[in-house]
Amino acid sequence: MTTGIETVRIAAEPADIARPPARKVHLSARTRTTMLLSYLVLIAIALIYIYPFLISIAGSFKTDADATQNPLSLLPQTWSFAAYERLFTTVPLLQWTGNSAIVAIVVTFSRVFLDSLAGYALSRLRFRGRNVVFAAVIAVMAVPNVVLLIPRFLILKELGLYNSYAGMIIPLIVDAAGIFIMKQFFESIPVSVEEAARIDGAGVFRTFWTVVLPMARPALITLFILSFQGSWNEFAHFVISRQSTDLNTLTTGVASLTSGELGTGNQYPLQLAAAVLMSIPVAVIFFIFQRRIMSTSEGGEKG
Repeated sequence: MTTGIETVRIAAEPADIARPPARKVHLSARTRTTMLLSYLVLIAIALIYIYPFLISIAGSFKTDADATQNPLSLLPQTWSFAAYERLFTTVPLLQWTGNSAIVAIVVTFSRVFLDSLAGYALSRLRFRGRNVVFAAVIAVMAVPNVVLLIPRFLILKELGLYNSYAGMIIPLIVDAAGIFIMKQFFESIPVSVEEAARIDGAGVFRTFWTVVLPMARPALITLFILSFQGSWNEFAHFVISRQSTDLNTLTTGVASLTSGELGTGNQYPLQLAAAVLMSIPVAVIFFIFQRRIMSTSEGGEKG
């Protein structure tokens, strides 16, 4: 015997099959023209931003003479891999890369952890002077980094951290912008999600680590990328925090190529080749996590 539910389903099937196809939306000529012009403008803007990077790639395969005579050409007159060969033979590129990797990895994970702790404390904990501390964080964000270079240099000298990995890393492990990002995201998470953990006897840190932090994955990924990009491309701090060439990072090392330390001539292909290789890790990480950056409400919705 067929049940009532099955009867309704069977009766509904022919109607579903006979459902007419969706009507296509016909755009007017004016709308199509507007969309076409919009896409052309967007393509033009994208080319303006991409063009310098294309010049860097093309210039890295040129000879010194070709790069000097035709600096904006995207097609080398004579393709040459001499710049890349010199980078891996006469230039300590691997040493620079290793130093940059050490600093970037330590700084990135330290910032993600410490900025998350500070952001959670400012968002959830109620203590005297909380608003003053947050105002100080905002004030630090408003101060240009170049203003702090000389005081930072003097502090590193007094503490005996100058010309060491510690002096290059410690001043960068906490970032005011990262604290602000994490605080704002934690405030978007309802406090009610933490009540169950508190009823079970979880402390503040355990609640933060096991309940709140997993929900903040979009903000953590954003902070991870910003921290890695910032520490990988950092230049000014590394100039004032070390003197030894053994501690050169990619940024300071590539900058030293412009001083003519490795020969005469402008050495444009050598500099551009180093810049292209230096930008690859940041580009790879960004393209891997770009969708996670855009999903800024993912963690709160899942909670």
